[in-house]
Amino acid sequence: MSYAGDLAPTTAWEHVAAGAVLLDVRTDGEWTHIGVPDTSSLKTEPVFIQWNLATGRNNPEFLSELQAQVPTDKPLIVLCRSGARSIAAAEAATAAGYTAYNVLEGFEGEPDRYGDRVVNGWKNRKLPWR
Repeated sequence: MSYAGDLAPTTAWEHVAAGAVLLDVRTDGEWTHIGVPDTSSLKTEPVFIQWNLATGRNNPEFLSELQAQVPTDKPLIVLCRSGARSIAAAEAATAAGYTAYNVLEGFEGEPDRYGDRVVNGWKNRKLPWR
């Protein structure tokens, strides 16, 4: 593993409550149409940087955007839809000097047998979102 490790969504929330930065690497469309984590009760806001662009390609500005918004001494809790893109983003952040964790299950979680994402994930674990 080339990042700090994997965290269950509730453990990820606890890390954010303790001062880690929640980094959501989904696309702008996902943020707009599906929702975003709400950490306002912790007196903090997530950082939103796309790992993939709408074109399907990796965001070539990912690391420069991250470095402009988050100091390397702040631990990162990296979140995507299902926990796959966030691994790649956590690996890239780790290579750039961050301590980065992946959120297992992601924001929406894995699909059920009908393809609906209602099984697990940030939203389905009833963590705050809007």
